Amino acid sequence: MRNCFRIRSIKTFFCSLALAVTAFGEPTDWLLTARYVVTMDPSRRVIEDGAVAVTGSRIVAAGPRVELEKRFQPKRRLARPESLIAPGLINTHTHAPMSLLRGIADDRSLQEWLEKFIFPAEAKNVTPEFVRWGTRLAALEMLQSGTTTFTDMYYFEEVIAEAAKEAGIRGVLGQTVIGFPVADAKTPALALERTEAFLKRFAGDPLITAAVAPHAIYTTPDEVLRSARALANRYKAPLVIHLAETRREYDDVVKARSQTPTKALDVLGLWNGRSVAAHGVWLDAGDIAILKQRGVGVAHCPSSNMKLASGIAPVTKLLAAGVAVGLGPDGPAGSNNDFDLLEEVDLAAKLQKVSTMDPLALPAEAAFAMATIGGARVLGMESSLGSIETGKLADLIVVNLESARAEPLYDVYSHLAYVLKGSDVKDVFVNGRQVVLNGRVLTLDEGPVLRKAREYRDKIRASLE
Repeated sequence: MRNCFRIRSIKTFFCSLALAVTAFGEPTDWLLTARYVVTMDPSRRVIEDGAVAVTGSRIVAAGPRVELEKRFQPKRRLARPESLIAPGLINTHTHAPMSLLRGIADDRSLQEWLEKFIFPAEAKNVTPEFVRWGTRLAALEMLQSGTTTFTDMYYFEEVIAEAAKEAGIRGVLGQTVIGFPVADAKTPALALERTEAFLKRFAGDPLITAAVAPHAIYTTPDEVLRSARALANRYKAPLVIHLAETRREYDDVVKARSQTPTKALDVLGLWNGRSVAAHGVWLDAGDIAILKQRGVGVAHCPSSNMKLASGIAPVTKLLAAGVAVGLGPDGPAGSNNDFDLLEEVDLAAKLQKVSTMDPLALPAEAAFAMATIGGARVLGMESSLGSIETGKLADLIVVNLESARAEPLYDVYSHLAYVLKGSDVKDVFVNGRQVVLNGRVLTLDEGPVLRKAREYRDKIRASLE
């Protein structure tokens, strides 16, 4: 009799709980509503008068606002009726701390820029604190313009990781391995040791994916390139490298090896694992076939390639071949000068049109995809990033549509590719946490970061006199 009473009590409890959930809705942490939700899911749904529900670090639903408001009882709401919600932008190639060298040497060739300005400035100024403050400055700009994941290659990458976590931005961060003495390692062997320590330290981190970053085929000895690949594979980490950025690099490698840079690296076994190749400007059909076969993702950097007159990457050919292509601003020290990824969307589309003399090349939707789901594919993270789908990580941006340049709106992809700027981003969420509200970064104190940047400007200028 007592057991029957217990059973009836348990049934009554769960019935009451079910009624309560039905009456008040499923609990969730956030409910974001907007004029449009641009999902970038496989069917490319654009949900008018839409909503996104977030619990913890994950998206739990996306759909019409009316339906989700009935279904969920959120702890917090963000209503943006004159905005759109989109996946966070994914930067597939940059050098974040170089924000402190912004504009130090413009209007130069890549080799002159590197050899006469950047390498000397870095030799005299790069320290862990330089890297920390440069990353903070970069994170401010990236978050304010809608980038939620950035792919980096620099020195003292463990400090970049610390600063990224402080800012609440996601990072795929590559510790540089190069064939000559640099700020954090006097030998390639020491660089590889530092890289392994970095991989161990950040294994399993919710925001940081540690990577191995041999600089390029022309700066890194063959045996070091092989060791970098082996290290990356041992830790199941991505490898990031510059590839075929300039015609000079291409010609020098062909002359020395009778192979293209892409083919030479393939012969070395560098593509035998998860890989991201930055630039990929000088590629022939055979190179593209290798990248496709090996599953290499390509980070296209249109601003950088234009500014340094490096050439125009064959993006439409890469995409047609099934190669994953994302976008990156590259470094802000002269090869670009900012981190605005929406600007790269615009330039990527227009570069392909003018270079192919085809106005249909790389349409707006495809260009925006490169900054979202395409970037996630480049990084091998498409199962968790790049689109607004149930179960994916809640990396989201809210973009303002209430401005003169945003009206009239006929097509959201057209606006995202050709109209909207990084300055139109209002709110940003990374891993389910709001890190930007109404354009203000919540995780960093902007004033001290800007003051420190000015201090470094004076110091760096004096060091080069």
